[in-house]
Amino acid sequence: MILTVTLNTALDLTYRVPALLPHASHRVTQVIERPGGKGLNVARVLGALGHETVVTGFTGGATGATVRALLAATTAGLPGRVHDELVPISGGTRRTVAVVDAATGDTTQLNEPGPAVTAAEWAAFTARFTELLDGARAVALCGSLPPGIHVGAYAELVRLARAAGVPALLDTSGEPLRRGIAARPELIKPNAAELAQLTGSREPYRATRDARRRGAHAVVTSLGPDGLLAATPDGLWQAAPPAPVKGNPTGAGDSAVAALLAGLVDGADWPTRLSHAVALSAATVLSPVAGEFDESAYESLLPRITVHDRAAA
Repeated sequence: MILTVTLNTALDLTYRVPALLPHASHRVTQVIERPGGKGLNVARVLGALGHETVVTGFTGGATGATVRALLAATTAGLPGRVHDELVPISGGTRRTVAVVDAATGDTTQLNEPGPAVTAAEWAAFTARFTELLDGARAVALCGSLPPGIHVGAYAELVRLARAAGVPALLDTSGEPLRRGIAARPELIKPNAAELAQLTGSREPYRATRDARRRGAHAVVTSLGPDGLLAATPDGLWQAAPPAPVKGNPTGAGDSAVAALLAGLVDGADWPTRLSHAVALSAATVLSPVAGEFDESAYESLLPRITVHDRAAA
């Protein structure tokens, strides 16, 4: 199975409005609720791809209960594939709001900070995490840290995974990424802005290579509509869709993470992993909510993804 960790789970709310205007009242034409947080999105996509996945992290309060109920409901069509091992805490799970402007297709995102996690709750989680590593083929450590958790939390989890012989994919930003990469995860997947913050360079080839020298076995950088850039022990590649796609980009990076994890456990080569990651990411942009993808678009896009060897760049 594949284990996904979401320390700062959320109730994702998507509001659709005819047009988003500053200083104006808006009539919402559609409201969608989904279990949220990057690792939950990754798990739902992995389940749809046929992989057994275990979800862990924190939930609490009435919003946390709603997240767990929605997780069960949205994975009911994937029997035996997505298992809930979320750890309860006293604080209330956060909410995120995505406002989709129907006129332009643009999305505005509002993210709450999350509940305060106590030292005792963190200790309970790390104990459960260590147990869940037994039998895991890979683990994804995803998203922001809620208040109360020390900034080196992901580094601690990477070290626990390495001790258990489980490859870890780290998808976070800022100081948690800086600390986490020093613990030598198997893979990190920043976007261009997160990579620039980590390395100080806005040139993607240089920054991706620099990030790998900081400790990650491989680095896959999201270049937005230009696809993915990967620096790995086997080479440097860029994978891109045939044309940019318009829609809701929320969760597109999470789908890329799911494809990279699937490729890792399946033993696929890097060009194959990247092709699937780009196609799945683009198919997610065409879906109205995070954690889902347009299956027909995925199948259509996959053979049209271009992968270029950039080792000489």
